[in-house]
Amino acid sequence: MDTAHPPHPPHRSFADARALAPVVREVFGTDRRITAVDRLTGGTRKGVYRVALDDATSAVVYLWSPDEDYWSGLLPDGRDDPADPFSHASGLDLLEGATRRLEAVGARVPRLLFTDRGRGLHPADLAVVEDVRGGTLESLLERDPAAGRHVLAELAPVLRRMHAHRAPAFGRVAWIDGGGTPTGDACERAYRDRALVNLATAVARDPRAAAAEGALAEKLDALYARVEPRAELGVVHGELGPDHVLVGPDGEPVLIDVEGLLYADAEVEHCWLRMRFGPHHEALRDPALDPRRLAFYRYAMHLDLVGGPLRIAAGDFPDRRWMLEIADHHLRRALAYRA
Repeated sequence: MDTAHPPHPPHRSFADARALAPVVREVFGTDRRITAVDRLTGGTRKGVYRVALDDATSAVVYLWSPDEDYWSGLLPDGRDDPADPFSHASGLDLLEGATRRLEAVGARVPRLLFTDRGRGLHPADLAVVEDVRGGTLESLLERDPAAGRHVLAELAPVLRRMHAHRAPAFGRVAWIDGGGTPTGDACERAYRDRALVNLATAVARDPRAAAAEGALAEKLDALYARVEPRAELGVVHGELGPDHVLVGPDGEPVLIDVEGLLYADAEVEHCWLRMRFGPHHEALRDPALDPRRLAFYRYAMHLDLVGGPLRIAAGDFPDRRWMLEIADHHLRRALAYRA
């Protein structure tokens, strides 16, 4: 794995109480003050800030700016095209479109309280959303497995409703629902093409991938050839893990990081669910899924999780070693993959 250090990182400026004070005044009025601002870590595309107020309430502020986006300058060509289903999953338009669709199919997301594109309150597009304070499902499963299983039991029918929604075409939900023209690609073909882009990234950065390039590509083609055409697509989060599910005040699952919402095959979702939920995936399993599609998407996912982390590790993402470890793990899985 290429472990060369990236160029000297640029200076990044993050928000603080002073910068967010105009937003709070606009949304909550002049009689409430900020007592604390915590920048929540882990995101790579937008800034996420928990803002505590002097009446013991709180809200979350999303900021989309170059300073908050660690992918800036690292994406393959064309990944800023909104018609591309795999374009950069970041932005207020995507959040609004995904929120509308998820609410329409009966999936709980944080309530949107305020949005601003005018940049009069802050030099970035922003959204103020409900602060869901129950923590993540990931944390709940660790500290109270019984309570976590209850949330999983509620999450399963939510996912079934999402996947049962009949989509008009393959593509990014916000783009399609907003009247955008779909690319015309089949879901499986688009995922194959993306996997090839990520394989090329791996080949350029890791000698193990370069040595096995032909075998890796041949395996992808063989798995793709086994997938039969399908017209029915559903609503798919795309990267759903237990850290993307918050626990609401009534113990209900609340989905976050939804900007990448897709109209796609349900098998895409379940590949992520199996990887991210581990032994808890059984509670979410769908026996009606196509095993050949699962095998293909699972392998494509491994290639994606080599190329993507290697690209972001080439920048100034603060936990670069973690990204390199992800890439190494999934390259090993791809090299050893047996359908």
